[in-house]
Amino acid sequence: MSTRFDVELIAVTKRYGPTVAVDNIDLRIPEQSYCCLLGPSGCGKTTTLRMIAGHESVSDGDVLITDQNVTNLPPAKRGTAMMFQNYALFPHLNCVDNVAFGLKMRGVGKAPRQAQAHEFLGLTQMTAFADRLPSQLSGGQQQRVALARALITKPKVLLLDEPLSALDPFLRGRMREELKRLQSELGITFIHVTHSQEEAMALADLVVVMEGGRIQQADDPRHVFDRPKTAFVARFLGGHNLVPRDGGTELAVRTDRCRLFAIDETVEPSLSGAVSAIEYQGTRVQVTLDTDLGVRVVSHLPDEEFYVHPFHIGDRARLGWSHADAHPVIAN
Repeated sequence: MSTRFDVELIAVTKRYGPTVAVDNIDLRIPEQSYCCLLGPSGCGKTTTLRMIAGHESVSDGDVLITDQNVTNLPPAKRGTAMMFQNYALFPHLNCVDNVAFGLKMRGVGKAPRQAQAHEFLGLTQMTAFADRLPSQLSGGQQQRVALARALITKPKVLLLDEPLSALDPFLRGRMREELKRLQSELGITFIHVTHSQEEAMALADLVVVMEGGRIQQADDPRHVFDRPKTAFVARFLGGHNLVPRDGGTELAVRTDRCRLFAIDETVEPSLSGAVSAIEYQGTRVQVTLDTDLGVRVVSHLPDEEFYVHPFHIGDRARLGWSHADAHPVIAN
């Protein structure tokens, strides 16, 4: 059975004068999936999202949404809805009227649009706050209203620009659960821009790691973490050691698959060095080793394992791993 795609980017480029913000990218996002565009500031992820939305023009290439070429269509004609980072709620309208605003612009009568607004406030668990103004809501509550307002237009694709960045860590966790629940229940493709590796891993069916305007890797979260294709992906996701190889290439090894041994033990493959930092992190202990090759590496050891044979700062030690847990990456 062939896979259907809700969004396809074909050789898409965005230039601002001589600056290339997005560089000839190809991407297919399967229908009814949760996709996270992940990367550091300036990598091109938000520009990519805005080109899908139609808020930025495409310099070269094509944008397809459910097999329709929308490259030259205005945002209102694309079948998408966008939830902005600052939520952009109207301060003088209560929650019901904020959510119903898109339907009002489409000419839907007051009674039916307010009925639908109440329905979508219920979907985002905001029914009790229907008559409040945005200034009377917390950040998390404002976000739920903005989400209901985006969903009421029943888009084919919902676009989210760092929607959780303004929330505290507890609320971010709660809202991650809500976003995933809504995406699954509604069967709408969500495309979510984030710089948080944890957020992308928790939410996405498809993680797209970007850097320098290009896609470094696009895959399901487990494969992106377990088998990063490039040194950049391994560094950005964290949780990996990058070990030099002959010929200028590198190996990526997960830090939780590395173990520490006494310096006089024979272990292959391994790197020797001095313990430079030890951090207790609850269920695990992070031990950092400054190796004789000048490379800093880390081992994440289960706490019970570390305290049976503890190391101390300044100890000479050897970090070893299994050949099966290492794989080559493209250096960049």
